[in-house]
Amino acid sequence: MKKLLSKTIQYVLFPVFGILIIWHLYKDQKADEIADVLRNDMNFFWVGLSIILGILSHVSRAMRWQLLLEPVEKKPRFNNTFWVVMTGYLANLVFPRMGEVSRCGVLSKYEKMSFTRVIGTVVAERLVDVFVLGLIALSVLVLQFDLITYFFGEYLNIDSFATVLSSPIFYGLLISIGIVIFVFFKFSDQLKMLKQVKSLWLKFADGLGSIRKIKNKPAFVFHTIFIWLMYFLMIYVCFFSMESTASLTIHAGITILLTGSLGMLAPVQGGIGPWHFMVIATLKLYGVDAHEAGIFALVVHAAQNAMIIVVGLLAFVMLPILNKSNGNAETKLEQSTI
Repeated sequence: MKKLLSKTIQYVLFPVFGILIIWHLYKDQKADEIADVLRNDMNFFWVGLSIILGILSHVSRAMRWQLLLEPVEKKPRFNNTFWVVMTGYLANLVFPRMGEVSRCGVLSKYEKMSFTRVIGTVVAERLVDVFVLGLIALSVLVLQFDLITYFFGEYLNIDSFATVLSSPIFYGLLISIGIVIFVFFKFSDQLKMLKQVKSLWLKFADGLGSIRKIKNKPAFVFHTIFIWLMYFLMIYVCFFSMESTASLTIHAGITILLTGSLGMLAPVQGGIGPWHFMVIATLKLYGVDAHEAGIFALVVHAAQNAMIIVVGLLAFVMLPILNKSNGNAETKLEQSTI
């Protein structure tokens, strides 16, 4: 029953929540007016360039993942790694937060790797991205403090956060989690089931610690910077696609990168709804008309997700083809050893 309720919330309520946000944002905009702007006022060259930059970010992410996997398992082939990354993005459009797990499963299957270790490398990868996002948030806060405080004061209830942090229930929960972790490590050797869990944890921790074991750390840093630079440029170049956003500065691009990334954290497929809300709200702070801001968010989000759908579906075709020869070779090897 609990599992059914969890799936209902994840796969039904959250998407409905996103759709309701989209409806609220665009309910006052007529379809023919949007179509007219797209036909006459939108320069799709910049949108196309944004898609290319998006693909480059995914290529770089695949190469960075290879660097994390190499010291704990082996360095997978780039073709497999790239296409698997794209299947993960596609899966996120169907099942929120499932993309990371699914891509680990697919890569483990084709490269014959430990699934648990691969999961650990993905968590390590995400921790690095969270760190970079934190740096971006800090830079935006320093450069545009008044704007950001106004934004969050306008759209978030800061008092509710303060109430949670001052609640004894919050700290009781933290202490309980600490006790459970302590007991787990203290008595895990005495119970067979806990031994198995501990074994999985050690493999996971091995993958999580892959950052310390990276052989080519400069390359890892380069790819991390490159990925986020592409994320920024994906937004910034689209400014030039519309007259109302063409005059926006680099600061605006960085701010939208931050607020849009926060919108993507919502457990909704592809950030549909929350991402649009965050981007539109930010553009309005920079003086962009709500109608124009809505069209900008709609086009940019649709273009990037269309790319993910096309390349992601292509990945499901390419992966079996690329690994067919390997499967045949393994079959022949097994037959020769028999």
